[in-house]
Amino acid sequence: MPSFKIDLQTAVVFVATAPTPKLINQKTGERAMDRDNPGVALSTVGLLVSDDGEGNLYQVTIPETGLPADLTPGVPVRVTGLKARDWENEFNGQKRHGISFRAIAITTVA
Repeated sequence: MPSFKIDLQTAVVFVATAPTPKLINQKTGERAMDRDNPGVALSTVGLLVSDDGEGNLYQVTIPETGLPADLTPGVPVRVTGLKARDWENEFNGQKRHGISFRAIAITTVA
């Protein structure tokens, strides 16, 4: 499926929730790994994006190599390479769909 770039040049972005490991199996704790960078684990960060008088909360997947160590809620950040991709799957006979967000890196704003 195609992905779409998201322009954040005029937006203000804050960390809403601290990074948490992205898991592919909740029972075993198996981590999701980055397909583009073998051996690099993925994490999920909640970001509050405010632009044009509107604020939205996004759960963004980021390789751990693109996360600074001091990322805590409330910290203003810049996001590099944010993209959105729609998804759909079927589980137990029920179709589910949504939009996933992925970025290359996050850096804190001084």
